[in-house]
Amino acid sequence: MSDHKENRETDAHSGTETTGHEWDGIKELDTPLPRWWLYTFYACIVIGIVYMVMMPAIPALPGMGADADNDHTRGISNNSERANVAMAMADLEASRAPGFERLRGASIDEIENDPDLLGFVRAAGDAAFGNNCSTCHGSGAQGFVGYPNLNDDVWLWGGSYDDIRTTIRFGIRGEHADTRFSQMPAFGRDGLLTRSQIGDVTDYILSLSGQTGPVDSIARGSDIFTSQCASCHMADGRGDRTQGAPDLTDQDWLYGGSRDQILATIYRGPYGVMPAWEDRLGDTTIDALAAYVYLLGGGEAAASRPTGQ
Repeated sequence: MSDHKENRETDAHSGTETTGHEWDGIKELDTPLPRWWLYTFYACIVIGIVYMVMMPAIPALPGMGADADNDHTRGISNNSERANVAMAMADLEASRAPGFERLRGASIDEIENDPDLLGFVRAAGDAAFGNNCSTCHGSGAQGFVGYPNLNDDVWLWGGSYDDIRTTIRFGIRGEHADTRFSQMPAFGRDGLLTRSQIGDVTDYILSLSGQTGPVDSIARGSDIFTSQCASCHMADGRGDRTQGAPDLTDQDWLYGGSRDQILATIYRGPYGVMPAWEDRLGDTTIDALAAYVYLLGGGEAAASRPTGQ
């Protein structure tokens, strides 16, 4: 190796020795790394060693001071991000406590007429919504197919502040003893109606919202609707909030409003579930969340709540 190094060629233009490697007539120069780069590299090594000594960094064998939570060395600083997060959450809760105390027992009118409380509710509710609800309802509460839009004034179980709070607290078709519950039969899957009958009642339902279809099919579907559907959706198709039965006349469809989508809904009997948040969120957080949803734009005054929709 030493003989090879002693016999290496020096580049005539740069005065730098070559490595002896050559490709297509191009010779590789043995240019040393810049000193600033070497110093930076050595400094990174030193910093890395210091960090491993100071902070939790490397897996530890038994007897090496492993952290019980993650089986890593604690480091001489005894720093724990778990503890840091817990402290930050405790500080956040403490800073929010006065606002939550003011919110406790407040009506929606009191919230709306108190600028400070309203600002707190919007901030706290937005945080709770983003952490717990946006996965299903979307970051803007716009909803998706099968997940309600919370910005409009279409409500299956009622849109007053108390109605929304009850829905959040107990959930829908969940495991809570007081959950809101209703179940649409799977008319096709369970053989309650033939596919032809489902097609007829689909055409009739579309006609309720002003859409046209075969006259004979609509007539047959009307009879089927009266015998199979009117007990929940009412004779006029406007639904019943006490049962969570949607209004079929407003062209607002949770599972899609095309003929194929409505037919599929009747055939399979959808069974959407919303969890109960009573055991996951505190009472005042639920209050803030309910007020936030109410204030998105579709909330209703309790006095104006219709008995059926």
